[in-house]
Amino acid sequence: MKILMLGDIVGAPGRRAVCRFLQGRSYDFVVANGENASGGVGITPSDAMHLLDAGISVLTSGNHIWAHREIMPWLEKGTTSLLRPANLPPGNPGSGMSLCNAAGVTVLVVNLQGRVFMQESDCPFRAADRILAGSEAAVTIVDFHAEATSEKEAMGRYLDGRATIVAGTHTHVQTADLRRLPGGTLYMTDLGMCGSTGGVIGVRFEEVRQRFLTGRPGRLVVAEGGEAVCGLEVELDSSLAPASWSVVSERV
Repeated sequence: MKILMLGDIVGAPGRRAVCRFLQGRSYDFVVANGENASGGVGITPSDAMHLLDAGISVLTSGNHIWAHREIMPWLEKGTTSLLRPANLPPGNPGSGMSLCNAAGVTVLVVNLQGRVFMQESDCPFRAADRILAGSEAAVTIVDFHAEATSEKEAMGRYLDGRATIVAGTHTHVQTADLRRLPGGTLYMTDLGMCGSTGGVIGVRFEEVRQRFLTGRPGRLVVAEGGEAVCGLEVELDSSLAPASWSVVSERV
């Protein structure tokens, strides 16, 4: 079984890059973070559908999931092709997990959000416990959308032996620590981003420079040029354990 995980998709450049990358490639299951897919913040139903039609199996998200109001009715319908973090407070629309069938295999995707340097949410570790306790999925993929590398690595260790893959998103910078943990879980602190390399983590340098020089907030604009895709590819063996893996970091 061949799995692809992609980092945060940033704006139209990220959407274009992902669609080009998926053309002519064959995967059994694709997970991508759509956190910043629409205008650099959040995701709209139309952009979500476009990405799903391009070959993504499940879109995950994070702290910007509510940025576009029109996504609320879509989540209220109970879709599991676009997830919001499972550890958001009770009463929020949408689901933080998706149970799918791919190549005759039951795949569970779990979307969690960190709490260190992030907005308030319930405990992601306990949320993972609750979801995995009742799961009979053969393959479990976790997208941990978090800021702190320590919190991400702690989650990887915490789920070692219980999840097939634990990968972090949110920082837009790919890390060089893809590895299999002692319990067999494949772990990577951050998948990176899919978008323009012509700015700063996917947005234009001009506005970022003003923020740093003046300390004033301002609207950030999605950068253009140098479109790239970042993530990881994983091959599972007949026992559905990671057999081979490689980092994806490609200009497209």
